[in-house]
Amino acid sequence: MAATSDQGFAVPVLPLSSGKPMPRVGLGTASFPHCEDGDQPHVRDAVLRGIDAGYRHFDTAAVYGTERAIGDAAAEAVRAGTLASRDELYITSKLWIADAHPGRVLPALRKTLRNLQMEYVDLYLVHFPVSMKPQEGGAGAILVKEDLVAMDMKGVWEEMEECHRQGLAKAIGVSNFACKKLEYLLSFAQIIPAVNQVEVHLYCRQNKLRAFCREKGIQLCAYSPLGGKGAPWANNSVMESPIIKQIAQDIGKTVAQVCIRWVYEQGDCVIPKSFNDKRMRENLDIFDWELTDDARHKISSLPEFRGTYDFFVHDSGPYKTAEEFWDDEIAAGHPAN
Repeated sequence: MAATSDQGFAVPVLPLSSGKPMPRVGLGTASFPHCEDGDQPHVRDAVLRGIDAGYRHFDTAAVYGTERAIGDAAAEAVRAGTLASRDELYITSKLWIADAHPGRVLPALRKTLRNLQMEYVDLYLVHFPVSMKPQEGGAGAILVKEDLVAMDMKGVWEEMEECHRQGLAKAIGVSNFACKKLEYLLSFAQIIPAVNQVEVHLYCRQNKLRAFCREKGIQLCAYSPLGGKGAPWANNSVMESPIIKQIAQDIGKTVAQVCIRWVYEQGDCVIPKSFNDKRMRENLDIFDWELTDDARHKISSLPEFRGTYDFFVHDSGPYKTAEEFWDDEIAAGHPAN
């Protein structure tokens, strides 16, 4: 399975420990603030344009509010003959923290599948290594810090494994798990996570986590490879970096292409998010060239910081500090260019 873009090149794929191979570049669909159910035509249109451009890997989550739009776009692309079937797509979704409890995982995935109008997802991820008390009536705020509770990781993962056994998720994995939390999960998992999706960009390179995942047979997948512009954790230092701008100018590429190519060269799958036609296509044009050794050296010397660092930290919750949540990997802060 390799999608051919309208520019004539195929998006490479990577085999995972379960399920079908994952396209190395996907299209992110998280918007902030998150979409309401009725506010999705722009997402559906963007996904359709993404399919036309050559994307086959689409990333969503229960909390994003974009599952229905992806399902609508997939159905429309099949009707139009752009896709032979839904099976040509690679769809990732994620379990939100309010449903990260034994007894709630399978129902949450079934709701995701109803939204997507699909019989299965290719990959289902535990969104964060923390849970939240379910809201009354299933509605309410997305995140209430005072309601954060420790996850019953063993109970939740057992239900994730059941999702896989029932064929509702062809592969299962995690997101935002650092090494110690992964190690704990692996101590009881019958099915190892196929993927760990985490923040990766030139100022958050994740070398320690990547090495750990590689050793354990877990594929690293990078979100916010451009620094997460527009997201609550965004820092524009990535796209505004004079060093990266100079590298891009020297090799005749865009800053975004340099960022995505670097992640690609690390062996990760990468999920940039842009709904702009020109940038969508540019973000796929990263396969037939390489960064120079000088560029790689400059990138390896950049300071590191983490954007998603304190959203699940609270005095009354299971994690009292950002360091505890992230297992002391990659400090919070903002780099000096």
